[in-house]
Amino acid sequence: MNAWLSFPPYTETINHELAIRRFCPARIEQERGGGGGEEGEWEDLMNEIDQPSMAASSAEDDLVDSFINMDGYENYYDDKDDNINLAGGESQLGFEHDNNFRGGGEEEEEEEAIGMNYGDGGGGVDDGLQLVHSLLACAEAVGCRDTRLADSMLGRLWRSANCYGDSLQRVSYWFTMGLKSRLSNLQSLNPKGVFNNGGMSVSSEKMEAFHLLHQATPYIAFGFMAANDAIVRAGKGNDSIHIVDLGMEHCLQWPPLIRTLAQQPEGPPKKVRITGLVKSGASGLELAMKELAEYAAAMGVPLELNTVESDPAAASGFPTSLDVREGEALFVNSIMHLHKYVKESRGSLTAVLRAVKNLRPTLVTVVEQDANHNGPFFLGRFLESLHYYSAIFDSLEACLPRSSLQRMKIERGYFGEEIRNIVAYEGSERMERHERAEQWRRQLRRAGFQAVGMKMSQARMMLSVYGCDGYSLGSEKGCLLLGWKGKPVMMASAWQVAGASSSS
Repeated sequence: MNAWLSFPPYTETINHELAIRRFCPARIEQERGGGGGEEGEWEDLMNEIDQPSMAASSAEDDLVDSFINMDGYENYYDDKDDNINLAGGESQLGFEHDNNFRGGGEEEEEEEAIGMNYGDGGGGVDDGLQLVHSLLACAEAVGCRDTRLADSMLGRLWRSANCYGDSLQRVSYWFTMGLKSRLSNLQSLNPKGVFNNGGMSVSSEKMEAFHLLHQATPYIAFGFMAANDAIVRAGKGNDSIHIVDLGMEHCLQWPPLIRTLAQQPEGPPKKVRITGLVKSGASGLELAMKELAEYAAAMGVPLELNTVESDPAAASGFPTSLDVREGEALFVNSIMHLHKYVKESRGSLTAVLRAVKNLRPTLVTVVEQDANHNGPFFLGRFLESLHYYSAIFDSLEACLPRSSLQRMKIERGYFGEEIRNIVAYEGSERMERHERAEQWRRQLRRAGFQAVGMKMSQARMMLSVYGCDGYSLGSEKGCLLLGWKGKPVMMASAWQVAGASSSS
């Protein structure tokens, strides 16, 4: 079995029953028949604690220990031929605090942010274990709608979680913020019993964080490189190339592609078109597109850029007309975007994949977070996302200094927002519905696509640029997989309509 797939399924082995009875008196009362709770749709949304058969009591402690000792996952890569471990050799950020729990006023918070002592942080393994236990207890209380206990647990968490501390304290801070938001939503539901205002917005702060993440880590560059390499290989020999970019918010992916096309021995294609599907009302792309067009002209690549409005939250989801022209090689590119079409019923994703298939593309490139953040039960989703983002924050800790303003902006503007959306919201407002590579393979095969193998050589060279130990590269069933110390983080794959001939 491949190392990636042998990762222990913690959300299945943790003793949920023990956690429920230890931390959730409201659930015990409900099981005894006392207290009927609220009626309607809210009951379906928040009755989300699954109860598998009783597991060994040590399972919970094993899970908690896994957050403290990230190095243990490197063992999954020992003696694996197809996996490689590679080494490459603002003082006030506006972080939110809860004064009801932490004490002090705005002036104290500002002084703390400006004069923070960036020491080693943390209080050792015991404090880390207690912090994770407190997070799980608070998540249980919130999931059980025990607002009194949840408030109490939040007070305890604010004394330990710290957006300036070690990696565990920092990731705990953002999960605490997510729990606080979910609790607030619980206490102010609309008449239909659903959450409001959870949608992800493309703010200038988030875009800045995305750019910084692209510069500092390989997580974004990995997807760009893998997709571009697959497009170049599949497009060889075609005079006209048309790329439809789902959810286009920037142009960071395309300069390397333009450069590669310009440097081909046979020269660039006679025509390259990029059509970006953008959310309704999106702005800020004009300058990036103008700069890309100027770069392509300087490289001698004839480039045409267009945008078409498309909203994944809308019923239709996918535009009906993309000006596909006869004789051009069509590529559909999705970089961390398809998961936004995933809903509880999966009907929206199915419709989008069907629309993509009807375009008869030469190739479809899919890059996604390799994580299970779309489970039906809140506690399982919370545990999986805590484990996933703990690995990411650990990697940021290893690659950027504790006092790095760049790291703080990445965590606050990008990952902090993702965590909040996963933890705090439900229904159509929960957009960050990441799924594992195997689930994406299953969905794409059902939609009538077949995998096209991706090359690892470019990914190897890309990783060697980053001067940080711990990044792990693997492959499984045609997908490229990037992780941190053996914990899967990103996946990249390429697909063609089943039955079509592969040019790669």
